[in-house]
Amino acid sequence: MRLVCPAGSPPAFKAAIDAGADAVYVGFRDETNARAFPGLNFCEADLVAAVAYAHARGRELYIALNTYPTPTRIGQWRGAVDRAAALGADAIIAADPDLLDYAASAHPQLARHLSVQGSATTHVALRWYRERFDIARAVLPRVLSVEQVERVCAANVVPIEVFAFGSLCIMVEGRCQLSSFVTGASPNRHGVCSPTRAVRWQEHADGSRSVRLDGVLIDRFKPGEPAGYPTVCKGRFEVGEAVFHALEEPTCHCACAANPSGVAANASSACRQTRATAPT
Repeated sequence: MRLVCPAGSPPAFKAAIDAGADAVYVGFRDETNARAFPGLNFCEADLVAAVAYAHARGRELYIALNTYPTPTRIGQWRGAVDRAAALGADAIIAADPDLLDYAASAHPQLARHLSVQGSATTHVALRWYRERFDIARAVLPRVLSVEQVERVCAANVVPIEVFAFGSLCIMVEGRCQLSSFVTGASPNRHGVCSPTRAVRWQEHADGSRSVRLDGVLIDRFKPGEPAGYPTVCKGRFEVGEAVFHALEEPTCHCACAANPSGVAANASSACRQTRATAPT
């Protein structure tokens, strides 16, 4: 079992490597990755240093290019593949078929991992990606049950990566439109889920807090209640006479603790997802 960790900054990258991560994935400071938040991600100089730091310790660095370009911006995403190859990254994590095809033809030595945003949920889908783009690994969507993960792993099409810690999203990866419905900015196109420009926090006299997304009330928090970054799927909804987190709570989960012999035992690698929530 390999441990793959995200990093949103150079200090987080170094901490992950020093703590024993086998690989760390990062993103450029643009919309080619799905965590394009201000203050996160890496410039070219940061990446040169990160690649050297990882390789000197026998670890790997992956670059996430896991958003979908519009037809007029394909060149920017292809250019990001070129940059990843030139920097000496060990792999890219991508979902867009054109991007995978370009990487396979232009940089065959650069390993291609199918992103969770590709939403491949069966061994048949994984075989399609392997035969056409020679993917070296696939990250399974978080909507799959333990039994479904075990069946996909048993088919042994490609090495499988699963999320072991983080926000275990209930949405169909790569197909969610909730953010774009409220803000007009899709995480699949603009690299964000709940863009910072749309987020407004309000402190109240009694110590409570409320948060709005483009003017839409997402949640209210009691004094001292932990508050996560606001997204539509993790907001509180009024259902009948009750107000509660109807879709999912804004917390992180550890799947390995819940299923030590299920998810973790059959996959080749596990991902700890904290890049957006722990950028330091």
